[in-house]
Amino acid sequence: MKAAVLEKRGADGLKFMTVPDPQRKLGEAVMRVHASSLNRVDAYMRDNGQGITHELPIILGVDGAGEIVECDSDSAFKPGQRVMLFSYDFCQKCRYCLAGEQPLCLRAKIAGEHRDGCFAEYVSMPEHCFVPLPDEISYDAAGVLPAAYNTAYRMLFGKRALLPGESVLVVGAGGGVSVACIQLASHIGARVLVTTSSEAKLEKARSIGADGGVNYRTEAVSRRILELTGGEGVDMVIDSVGEASWGESLRSLRRGGRIISCGATTGGNPPVELQRMFIRQLELYGSTGGNFDEARRLLSLIAECGIEPVIDSQFGLSDISKAYDRLEAPDRFGKVSLVI
Repeated sequence: MKAAVLEKRGADGLKFMTVPDPQRKLGEAVMRVHASSLNRVDAYMRDNGQGITHELPIILGVDGAGEIVECDSDSAFKPGQRVMLFSYDFCQKCRYCLAGEQPLCLRAKIAGEHRDGCFAEYVSMPEHCFVPLPDEISYDAAGVLPAAYNTAYRMLFGKRALLPGESVLVVGAGGGVSVACIQLASHIGARVLVTTSSEAKLEKARSIGADGGVNYRTEAVSRRILELTGGEGVDMVIDSVGEASWGESLRSLRRGGRIISCGATTGGNPPVELQRMFIRQLELYGSTGGNFDEARRLLSLIAECGIEPVIDSQFGLSDISKAYDRLEAPDRFGKVSLVI
């Protein structure tokens, strides 16, 4: 089969090549991959990978959607069935798996990080890692959902769900998770504000549901957000940027508001501002990915409500290097999709 294989760190270490088809183990199913997409973790794996237990060479690619082509005779699936990959190979036995919190599994192995992933024509994963894909959702759309949209769903509706009529500030509109947050929050009737680096991106954010925002290059974010909220601040902030935005994010929250962190693209050690945290009784929690039930609920929401995931650009697997270049493009808005 054809695959994008990381042989060594760096852009020149990711090669499009022919490799053996995956060897399915008992209890696993093989999916023919129709679509995938790029995430920040795919860039991290290519260029660094520190802290993620794996060996090279490895096939990258966390996201994937396609059809089952091989499975056990007593499988709940059948060849030809449309599915989306739930990227966590979870143990089903630890306290977190038993509580339905698979992203916290003590022995989780993630496709494209700890084991071969979806930048390939076929991927083999345990049967419990596949979610039936509704007919209303295309392969291209499903291929961009697992990481970005599931992460967004969990942040917005997980520990302390965003409610209709509440307000949320999405920091750094343009990336896959941020765009997903705008769409999902807008859909439930929340007021969505964003920060971005250009007026063009701000207009794109408005076109998918944002109510307004601020260009952080020309204005102080917190001052503008307070103006837009009558001096009160927003109920929730979604921040995947980290050090560069953290102070302004905290100052944009109302008393008793909550801030959710899902990334640290500009650094992982921002000023904590403990006095602001406890005096204003702010909540802070981290989030990444989503559990299996959230993945199913996300698919149901997308199918029933006709939400169209935002795809910035689309590439074939043989153009994997160009896809990575687009992932880093400043004007990117939405997901970089791979058709396989």
